[in-house]
Amino acid sequence: MKLHEYQAKQIFADAGIPVPDSRLATSVAEVEAAVEEIGFPAAIKAQVHVGGRGKAGGIKIASDAEEASQYADEILGMDLKGYTVDRVLVEAGVDFVNELYVGITMDRGEGKPVAMVSTEGGVDIESVAEETPEAIAREHIDPAFGLHPFQARKVVYEAGIPREVAGDVASILTTLYDLYESRDASEIEINPVMITSDDDVVAADAVMNIDDDALFRQPDLAELEEETFSDDLEKKANEYGFDYVRLSGNVGIIGNGAGLVMTTLDLVDYYGGEPANFLDIGGGAKAERVTHALDMVFSDPNVDAVVFNIFGGITRGDEVAKGINEALEGFDEIPKKVVVRLAGTNAKEGMEILNTDLVEVEETLEAAVQRAVQNAQEVDA
Repeated sequence: MKLHEYQAKQIFADAGIPVPDSRLATSVAEVEAAVEEIGFPAAIKAQVHVGGRGKAGGIKIASDAEEASQYADEILGMDLKGYTVDRVLVEAGVDFVNELYVGITMDRGEGKPVAMVSTEGGVDIESVAEETPEAIAREHIDPAFGLHPFQARKVVYEAGIPREVAGDVASILTTLYDLYESRDASEIEINPVMITSDDDVVAADAVMNIDDDALFRQPDLAELEEETFSDDLEKKANEYGFDYVRLSGNVGIIGNGAGLVMTTLDLVDYYGGEPANFLDIGGGAKAERVTHALDMVFSDPNVDAVVFNIFGGITRGDEVAKGINEALEGFDEIPKKVVVRLAGTNAKEGMEILNTDLVEVEETLEAAVQRAVQNAQEVDA
């Protein structure tokens, strides 16, 4: 479960991490009232679960009331990478001289949490990790003992953080790990931590993702779940009980099992396409669940073609075929071309049931993915 920036910042503030004065607003009038209290300059920040909000026009700095009203009107209601902005965080501007990155995540290769610190704050940390990995200092953490103070100091100094603020940055890192552990987070970061000319450190952004399977231990965070959805697709996925992640491409993907779906995503990319989503319908999926999955993918305006990849174990191919037929027969016109690949339990029976007037059928996964990518490219042509 992803928290919005304003939600994560409240948790950070409660834990003692310095954050700018801010107000949440859902209308231009509320933005105008907020900047009157906060003063200028003020940042108007879209609250959606996407990166690169600033480059996409979702963050603006207002220097006066007129600009604040103008930016609020531009951002509220805008489509930001497929998400409709329905709320903004109005935040006091920070006069900074430097930007840093600090974060905690799980290093699955090592099987341990890892603390990361970099002087390359304010930019996409994934790009930094890929292009200049030496710019990120790392320290693995034994979960049995937690992040020791000397480890926090060590990784901060290895990152080249100036001595004047190193102690405060190490303190923030320690607090982040405490939150990571106590709040069952899967990822927690600040990008950037802003350094002022007076050597104050301020969390200018906040990312905090919570392990869904641990929400029963975090009842106060579980109450925020509905508020974290940024669009109807995420709400629909939650209602249907799907593992769903929206991506930036145009090839819709449906499969049963996380590994199978990930393989399909990789093949779409390999054959020159761009995946639009990760959608795992799970094992033992009945016709109704398959119908819901197609409803999800068809509801995404970015999707131009769909590939359905099912390997039957618990899931029966004939049940999947029934679901596909039921879903598609309800349309006067099929909104997107659907390519189906069935294998495993009752796959032969499923292939016989499929209405080939409604779907395209391929025997192999590679062929199914290539056809779906081609279908999507033809739409874009």
